[in-house]
Amino acid sequence: MKREIPIKSYAISLFVLRPRDGAFDLLLMRRTGKNLNGQWCQVAGSVEHGETAWQAAIREAHEETGLILNEVYSADICEQFYEPDRDAIAITPVFVAFAPPDCEVQLNEEHDAFRWLSFGEATELLPFSGQRATLDHLKKEFVERQPNPLLRIRSEG
Repeated sequence: MKREIPIKSYAISLFVLRPRDGAFDLLLMRRTGKNLNGQWCQVAGSVEHGETAWQAAIREAHEETGLILNEVYSADICEQFYEPDRDAIAITPVFVAFAPPDCEVQLNEEHDAFRWLSFGEATELLPFSGQRATLDHLKKEFVERQPNPLLRIRSEG
């Protein structure tokens, strides 16, 4: 009998954009700790019991960056990757948030540095091809055109 590889979805990915001079910069943070130590990444984290994926994205953004984000969208894409330690395929919904130009980032202990970068600069720093492919999608759908209003997350409803 054949064994199936489980598919798990227990985490979120959130890319934060900030307007600058007619363009957008992207927030990346450098991880600390045993997992991905020294790697640059977007906001990411687990979905807690009783919360939706989009609620987890907003909570993780606040915990990791101190930002309170009001303009959040489903990116209409998921990152997927194989996790050898779990022998599972992880599917992670991606969200996009727009931060105000004057926002101030306050990192928690999960990161030791942050940078606001152009999409080109961010592409050079991100370690995984799935992250870089996601950036291409975000640039096309959230920067080069107006985001689809149907993807906007309305936290009150």
